[in-house]
Amino acid sequence: MGIRIAVLASGRGSNFQSIIDGIKEGDIDGEVVVLISDKPDAYAIERARQNGIPTRVIPPKECASREEMNLKIREALGSYSPDLIVLAGYMRIITDELLIPYLHRIINIHPALLPSFPGLDGQKQAFEYGVKVSGCTVHFVDGGCDTGPIIEQACVDIRDCKSADEVCEKILPFEHKAMRSVVAKFSRGRFVVEGRKVRYEDGRK
Repeated sequence: MGIRIAVLASGRGSNFQSIIDGIKEGDIDGEVVVLISDKPDAYAIERARQNGIPTRVIPPKECASREEMNLKIREALGSYSPDLIVLAGYMRIITDELLIPYLHRIINIHPALLPSFPGLDGQKQAFEYGVKVSGCTVHFVDGGCDTGPIIEQACVDIRDCKSADEVCEKILPFEHKAMRSVVAKFSRGRFVVEGRKVRYEDGRK
């Protein structure tokens, strides 16, 4: 039957689109059962509507705290029973209210090679630091800011980039590929977390 995927997004949702494409092309064995956004004008919502995916908007201004917002997200997810939660450009910290019931089932993609350049604008941080190689990282979410166990990384040579915007454009296709790859693997097997190490067990073997 495939896995049930919930997506949280705050912006245009291009990584969300990579998951949709992976499902349509048979690479990912599953379905996106709901998109939740904290912004009513996020273009990710339009992507969901175009693909018949239910949407929910939970604005932070309607929540008294970060913890209350995560509790509302958990409540919204309850009826969809997701196997995997994907943060696709979701720009808010996940707290225990959501982390504990979905331990090692929430993943995020960050546009830099963690643990370097965590937080906002990872591409800009890398560009301004002058690194020659950057990339992207898919990791499990924990209570910190881009600190969870690393699942997959892709390296990108950025030495020819003349601006942070060029770095963003160069890394983005690698983000899409890495996100799609990890979700596809999750749909066929499982990731085992041992301390900070993550190994994959293919369920088809």
